[in-house]
Amino acid sequence: MATVLHKPPPSATLERIQAIVGPKGWTTDPAILAPHLLEERGIYRGHTALLVRPASTAEVAAVVRICAETRTPVVPQGGNTGLMGGATPFEHGGEILLCLSRLNRLRAIDPLNYTMTAEAGCVLAGLQQAAEEADRLFPLSLGAEGTCQIGGNLATNAGGVQVLRYGMARDLVLGLEVVLPDGNVLEGLRGLRKDNTGYDLKQLFLGAEGTLGIVTAAVLKLFPRPRETETAFVSVRDPGAAIKLLAQVRGGTGDAVTAFELMSRTCLDMVLRHIPGTADPLAGRHDWYVLLDVASGDTGGGLREALERSLVAAMEAGLVLDAALAASAQQSKAMWRIRDSITEAQKSEGGSIKHDVSVPVSSVADFIAEASAAVASTIPGIRPVTFGHVGDGNIHFNLSQPADEPHTGAPLAAYLARLEEINRIVHDIVARMQGSISAEHGIGRRKFDELLRYKSPVEIALMRTLKRTLDPHNIMNPGKVVAP
Repeated sequence: MATVLHKPPPSATLERIQAIVGPKGWTTDPAILAPHLLEERGIYRGHTALLVRPASTAEVAAVVRICAETRTPVVPQGGNTGLMGGATPFEHGGEILLCLSRLNRLRAIDPLNYTMTAEAGCVLAGLQQAAEEADRLFPLSLGAEGTCQIGGNLATNAGGVQVLRYGMARDLVLGLEVVLPDGNVLEGLRGLRKDNTGYDLKQLFLGAEGTLGIVTAAVLKLFPRPRETETAFVSVRDPGAAIKLLAQVRGGTGDAVTAFELMSRTCLDMVLRHIPGTADPLAGRHDWYVLLDVASGDTGGGLREALERSLVAAMEAGLVLDAALAASAQQSKAMWRIRDSITEAQKSEGGSIKHDVSVPVSSVADFIAEASAAVASTIPGIRPVTFGHVGDGNIHFNLSQPADEPHTGAPLAAYLARLEEINRIVHDIVARMQGSISAEHGIGRRKFDELLRYKSPVEIALMRTLKRTLDPHNIMNPGKVVAP
């Protein structure tokens, strides 16, 4: 295998790439480069000799062909909202950064086939809006939807709040167009729901984080647009009661649950302290809460009644302590603002060691109890900030620094220095429960070594075989996900 460059590519290579994309398609301006080189959480700050912005699939392919010929590593980047450093170049500056923001056309929308064909640089919120204008729903929804791009969503197999009903990003794809590491183009933009003609090649690139090829366009599934949506903010006895409530509401509403979010009182308190304009939807204080949405294509009003009956039954069973149903879209938005603001609020509470994990839904309560006890015995006063999409088993188990410690200087540094120790405790518990150390954020650079510990040797060997086969010179986002 050829050695990957760890110094800036030769000027002749850069000039050839610049000629392909034209004056509007590249930059070396430090001010423009700066936001592209910093990872969302500020953990990694990379360097690059060239930011290239192709305007078409043909230009992407031509750039990659040069990179393959000259063994120049390339890092694909979408909206740069990822949390694992997967779209950030390394510090050595030997990679070019290929930004897909100019591939931003909605190529087609077919309401009768319930599909849209979109280029990788389309912003997720724009695709949601386009689907709505066609009286359809594109259900992928996450906090960064105003800036993240669909190519990055697919490359990382994004999750979000509606996975329970509609699945992960990979479940929303019918066809892909991908530039391969040798510059050839896999032209698979077919809007078929049944196609049994061999291997499902698109799945190789969904969740691969740009290590096997560059997604340039996709055929995406659409769904009927909901006509009625009801939101409830509910206090529950404990996480175990939340899981039982989920089953109750799914059965009582004809499986109409689209989102089911658990959060602890610690989360709510942080939001109320730091996010102006937020208010507690319930009168009393409780330890655990659920925020849920149910949706239906019917406009008869029966959904709200079904939800109310489910909540009453859960209250009679001792699962629910109190509940508030949104009386308007504005109230629903206010409830969801609490959930969406947790991560922002936590930034004001000192150092945070974050975990994006999943376990079987039936094990969620056990995980929360065991992991909380384990980290508390290791660092007295540590504050678990526990929330997430528990309807699909995904828990964001973020651990804030003890409140009585200074949140700057040496105490902050000492707390963050224990990251690997705490990660090992949490991830070992996840592994014992047959869970995943990365539910929706991916592997990138940050969990590169962790993957080797928790994936089986057979799985790692097969991943490496795929990487070597498709990218024999290791030029596609090297050092991310898995090494060949």
